[in-house]
Amino acid sequence: MRVAIIGGGAIGLLFSYYLKQEHNVILYVRSHSQKMEIEANGITVRNQEGLFHTYVQVELISEWEENVADLVIVCVKQYQLESLLKDMKLTHGKPSLFIQNGMAHLKIIDRFRLTPVYVGSVEHGAYRENGHAVVHTGIGETKIACYQGHNQKIVNELVHTSHPSFRFRFVDDYKDMLQKKLVVNALINPLTALLNVENGMLMNNPHYYQTFTDVFTEVSNILGLDDGQLYFEHARQICLNTAHNHSSMLKDLEAGRETEIETILGYLIAEARQRKMEAPLITALFHLIKGRQLERGGK
Repeated sequence: MRVAIIGGGAIGLLFSYYLKQEHNVILYVRSHSQKMEIEANGITVRNQEGLFHTYVQVELISEWEENVADLVIVCVKQYQLESLLKDMKLTHGKPSLFIQNGMAHLKIIDRFRLTPVYVGSVEHGAYRENGHAVVHTGIGETKIACYQGHNQKIVNELVHTSHPSFRFRFVDDYKDMLQKKLVVNALINPLTALLNVENGMLMNNPHYYQTFTDVFTEVSNILGLDDGQLYFEHARQICLNTAHNHSSMLKDLEAGRETEIETILGYLIAEARQRKMEAPLITALFHLIKGRQLERGGK
């Protein structure tokens, strides 16, 4: 299968390396410097088993060609998505898989009337060391679900050719899948970013854990979760499984990059307003993260 991966961040590099083991991969990146770096060095992945590398075809996003792939996997951050889709002009009928945090990206996808569309939830831990190297800190799986339209052949091939360390699993309910990931992101990312701690410290420090549970109560009420305990245990387990990881939001703040706070807590605040509910904890966390971004020269 021909797979086009859009975005050269940690997740884009991770997907490119593992999918290259079974498929013909083209990675699209924004900058000439990253393109040249990957062409010269290939993609390097470091995990618990050692150091590995492979070479993939790499092109600039500005040079996107419509019929180059059977599947397009979009790995850019949510705040980059709308401008990317305007530039790429993906057409109706091209199977696309969107890997973004939160749920705000669904409204952007709707505006472009794409189909078939799949959405994904990535449970791997990873961070980018440089333009061509990524550290795979935690092995999980990527859940995918149909959002609009369907192409069972593409889904089956992606699932059945999964690398042992990079499994794909198809699930029926996209909303439940994305809400579980949203809850995890809302609980772990802002708190670890503000406290400057590893994920596991939210479980180990009783005061941090109390705040973790209080934030969950607010999130659960806003989303109207029917079985909140399952969502809470899922988030708690992710926190334990990634105990020594630094969240992506913490790493974004440290690097002076824009965070995904808008697509995570911003989405929840908008939902609360729509339901005429109060969200004092989430609103406070949102503005604290925005304040930290402003301190570091961000928006």
